[in-house]
Amino acid sequence: MADVLGQAIYDFYHNLPLGKLWIHNKYGPREEMPVNVYFREPEEMPDLELVALQNCRGKILDIGAGAGSHVLALQAKDADVTALEISPKACVVMEQRGVNKIVQQDIFMFEGDRFDTLLLLMNGIGLTGNIATLKQFLQHANKLLKPSGQLIFDSSDVAYLYNGSIPGMDHYYGEILYRYEYKKQKTGWFNWLYIDAKTLTETAASEGWKTEILGKDEDDQYLARLVLK
Repeated sequence: MADVLGQAIYDFYHNLPLGKLWIHNKYGPREEMPVNVYFREPEEMPDLELVALQNCRGKILDIGAGAGSHVLALQAKDADVTALEISPKACVVMEQRGVNKIVQQDIFMFEGDRFDTLLLLMNGIGLTGNIATLKQFLQHANKLLKPSGQLIFDSSDVAYLYNGSIPGMDHYYGEILYRYEYKKQKTGWFNWLYIDAKTLTETAASEGWKTEILGKDEDDQYLARLVLK
């Protein structure tokens, strides 16, 4: 898959001519994603992200670290944090921004070290794509965490997309198809998961995890902490 998002991040950081970063979906018109959102300072981050950073502890793995803003915020507090990111160009930008530890890899291929905190922000858990793969991810996370470790991420209930009447479908309504477009380059279509808190709690419990909701906002977004039972 073309490194479309990584290219947008790279161009923004290096003050190169910018195109618009578009997100195409299957439920409505395409939407523009402002690239500067990946370069936020802590004072620009939403409250749920700040709560997530405050709750990180020990050895931390930021999964899907993007341009590294959350990693840099944690480094500023002298945290032991590693950035995991699949995009080569985003990894280049993180290194240039001063991120100390970077691993360019798919989370499902990542093995070895064990962490106290696994962190996924900006709906990073969406990378699982669907409920079945979320279960696989939770099994994999079990192998990456120390016995007392925690998994922290945000997500949201997207029932509002259906105006309060979720149609009958052959998959969970929060499994949504997207593709990125930047400077006429497009990724293939990929699934992205938005999971409501109740379904998350039930799914996590089926894999041996206990869910705690650390916060919610007015847009049906929430922050969850999962620990093994």
